[in-house]
Amino acid sequence: MAKLSPETTATVNRLKDRLLEIVDEATAAELALFARFGETDRTIIVLDELKNVSQEAASRFSQLSNFQIRIAESQPVVASDMLEILGQAIVRTQNRIPAWERSIEEVKIDWNMP
Repeated sequence: MAKLSPETTATVNRLKDRLLEIVDEATAAELALFARFGETDRTIIVLDELKNVSQEAASRFSQLSNFQIRIAESQPVVASDMLEILGQAIVRTQNRIPAWERSIEEVKIDWNMP
């Protein structure tokens, strides 16, 4: 089985953990907003935004998991192009996480939610 470096594996696992947290936070905020204010002209845009954050984070989680599986199935070593694509996915994910976190935080602030 081909293996990633311990550093890359740790990075991917940390990102996946954070992505799960983002999915949870966005979904919880969506539910809280809906429970508190219902679906109105004002909330529908925000509810959609939170749903999109959750879906995008879940998609990135799946992408990173798929890379891990493909790499584990690679024999005898990981192809350099696969490592390059994984590296790009890591960077894109690292760059998106702060925006997703900020989106959730802004909704909580704007709607006075804990």
